Amino acid sequence: MSLSHMDQSGRARMVDVAGKPVSRRTAVAEGTVRMSPEAFRQVLDNTLAKGDVLRIAEVAGTQGGKRTAELIPLCHPLPLDMLMVVCEADPGLPGVRVTASVGVTARTGAEMEALTAVAVACLTVYDMVKAVDRGMVIEHIRLLHKTGGTSGDWRAE
Repeated sequence: MSLSHMDQSGRARMVDVAGKPVSRRTAVAEGTVRMSPEAFRQVLDNTLAKGDVLRIAEVAGTQGGKRTAELIPLCHPLPLDMLMVVCEADPGLPGVRVTASVGVTARTGAEMEALTAVAVACLTVYDMVKAVDRGMVIEHIRLLHKTGGTSGDWRAE
C-alpha cells in the first residue's frame, strides 16, 4: 500500500477526495492520563485551583477536534455533524480516561478529529493538574473504531 499523502516525486500533498462519494462516517478514539493518587483525589474532589478538570478538558477537546485541519497540515477541514468528548475519573489508573466520538457526512473520515480531540483533552488535564503532579503520563491515545467510507468499518482489537 502506498502513502496517499505523497505524490510520485515524494512531495507531501493533500489527498484529492473529489471523486469519493459523500457518506456518513464516524470515529471513536480514547486516551488516558495517569497521575498520582493525591492528584487524582483533587480531580475527584474538584479542589484544583484552575477549576473543574473534567468539564474543562471536555470543552478543550471539543475545540481541538473542531480545529484539526488547522493543526494537522494535510487534513481536510470537515463540517462535523457531531463531536462529543467525555472525560471520566478512572480509579484503576488512577487518572482520567478520555473518549471522543465524531460523526460527519463527507468524502473523508473523521479519525483525525477524534484523535485530536482526545489529545487536546489529555493535554488540558495535564495543564490543569501539573501544579500537583508533573509526572503525569499521557498514554494509549488510539482509534477504537470507525465506520463508513471506501475502506469500510474498522474496530481495534
